[in-house]
Amino acid sequence: MRFRDPYYLLLFVLWVPVLWFYITREKRQKASLRFSDLSVLKTIPATALLKLRHSTLFLFLAGTGYLIIALARPQVGVSDYELSAEGLDIMLILDISNSMRALDFQPKDRLEVSKERIVDFISRRENDRIGLVVFAARAYTKCPLTLDYNMLSQMVNQVTYTDFSNGTAIGTAIATAANRMKDSPEDSRVVILLTDGANNTGEIPPMAAAQAAAQLGIRIYTIGVGRLGQVPFPVETRHPISGAVTQRIQMIESDYDEEQLTAIAQMTGGRYFRAEDPKTLSEIYAEIDRLEKSDIVSQVYTNYSDHFFIWLLIGFFLLVLEQLLNNTLFRRIP
Repeated sequence: MRFRDPYYLLLFVLWVPVLWFYITREKRQKASLRFSDLSVLKTIPATALLKLRHSTLFLFLAGTGYLIIALARPQVGVSDYELSAEGLDIMLILDISNSMRALDFQPKDRLEVSKERIVDFISRRENDRIGLVVFAARAYTKCPLTLDYNMLSQMVNQVTYTDFSNGTAIGTAIATAANRMKDSPEDSRVVILLTDGANNTGEIPPMAAAQAAAQLGIRIYTIGVGRLGQVPFPVETRHPISGAVTQRIQMIESDYDEEQLTAIAQMTGGRYFRAEDPKTLSEIYAEIDRLEKSDIVSQVYTNYSDHFFIWLLIGFFLLVLEQLLNNTLFRRIP
């Protein structure tokens, strides 16, 4: 609540002379009777009316107080918030090559852990269009840019290995994502590339694709996932006679081109990250979430409505009551 004309509240100062005048009058105007002996009168108890004789003063002060507040025009405001958000376009690129089956993120493989972290990243975004590109020997758009995060998360969870999982075409994946974002507004294009291998197939070199993305104003964050060196890997074998399929774990060499991933990120104004365990991968997506924030501008509009009438009504009622009591129950006889 606010007062439209708060300077009227200075009228409360007039209460001081009113109180002074009332107290002075009460001291001077004492009722008196000439009587030889007052001992009997002193035994008479004070009546309720006598005890309440000063209540009219409080009615007068309260009534004038309410009128003063009414003059100051109390107002109550209702605020409306207008939010305008300029979201980003984020294309997630996920490696689904066979090397993502490695079990160095036990108990799950690299792909399953990566999918969980991506879904968590999506859940923290607001006002951004997000899409998904998956790649191995080839690349394709699993989900175009969308604001339907539930559908996108379901599509991420459905990602699995395909018949073209042998190979890693990083350049093709970047080009596919850039093609999907070429019509997006400038300064709002972000690609997050997650891979555990080096480019070994595809018609488009990774650096050429990164250069084209940079010209479109696309920032690329690259994530190298998995431990380097010997890592456990599931291998399936089929019995030549029974045809039964069994799985065993063997150690394989894990390696990805950190130099190339770093160069891709630097060329486009992004950053390169390395994740050797699930916790670090979570921290990386959280860091990217902090780096890439949507611009949200809020404006507050407040509409004020006058509420002086109730104060005026109560003040008028109290003053009328004060006058009525002064001229009836508490009437002074000259």
